[in-house]
Amino acid sequence: MPSVDFTAVILQHGSINAAFIEFPFSVEEIFGKKGRIKIKAVFDGSAEYRGSLVRMKTECHILGVTQEIRKQIGKTFGDEVSVSVIEDREERTLEMAEDITFVFNENPEAAKRFGTMSYTHRKEYIRWINEAKKPETRENRKKKMIEMILSGKKGV
Repeated sequence: MPSVDFTAVILQHGSINAAFIEFPFSVEEIFGKKGRIKIKAVFDGSAEYRGSLVRMKTECHILGVTQEIRKQIGKTFGDEVSVSVIEDREERTLEMAEDITFVFNENPEAAKRFGTMSYTHRKEYIRWINEAKKPETRENRKKKMIEMILSGKKGV
């Protein structure tokens, strides 16, 4: 499938530090679907991102632009960005370090709940643990992750 290329303005979500762009085409015509569309995007020809086109009480589908992506391309709210989008049909899997797998093996209920979470939420937890600089911080985050999952919290 060829890519869908366009330019868009980075918009701010309310007053928080969250950004998105509007997808200026009909997803039904392009992808043959109405709801959420898993995509791979490239911003300004360099910053790659896996995400979804979604409708969130908006007239059109939108695509989030993370802080990390904005930093990579050096742009913020109100700036124009070039975007290239293709449908992402690959299965989304996470690589987990042995110590994280061990924690889930010790906590089967947390593992079960973790397995039912969206790819994005699971990725968020794993990234949070992997970003710990000190071993004790990593250990504390693994314990906290189990507590949060068991309490029903879907993301960090």
